[in-house]
Amino acid sequence: MKITYTGRQVELKPAELKKLEARFAKIGKLLDGRREAETHVILSLERHLHLAEATVNYYGHQLAGEGSSTDLFMAIHSAAEKLEKQAVKARTKWRDNKRTPRQSASEAESEAAPLDIEAEVEAEAAPKPHVHRVDHHKKRKPMTVEEAKLEMEKRDYVVYHDATTGHVSVLVRRPDGNFDLIEA
Repeated sequence: MKITYTGRQVELKPAELKKLEARFAKIGKLLDGRREAETHVILSLERHLHLAEATVNYYGHQLAGEGSSTDLFMAIHSAAEKLEKQAVKARTKWRDNKRTPRQSASEAESEAAPLDIEAEVEAEAAPKPHVHRVDHHKKRKPMTVEEAKLEMEKRDYVVYHDATTGHVSVLVRRPDGNFDLIEA
């Protein structure tokens, strides 16, 4: 990653430049792909406040991070952190969009061909399973097993609150006409 510094009323020493290059090296690893990215860092001083602005052009996207602090390096590090977050987000977006496998010409034609009309009619005619919701907000009185059997005239099973045990029970009608009682 190429880093260009512009200092407005600020001079950096070679040791300080090494520290900053090490900080931006991590961002460079995130961004560098087939080509090398360039970063432009602008450092300025307004009264007693140091301002740092870092910008990178990454595949047509402008990534920018700004930081301000009374300490010059804290301002640069906050700008670098913001730039790093943007770089990670742009990189994952780019990676996720480019990860879809390409289709060959024969696969694209087979998907474009219409499906059998008979298969579509059968799929529409098949009954979809229905989910029955139990309303727990209704106050239901506890039942005995005999009362649950009377309730079973309309259904194959009934879930009820057992009056004798106080537990939730399930009464299921078997194919031979007998009943199964499941207690929780």
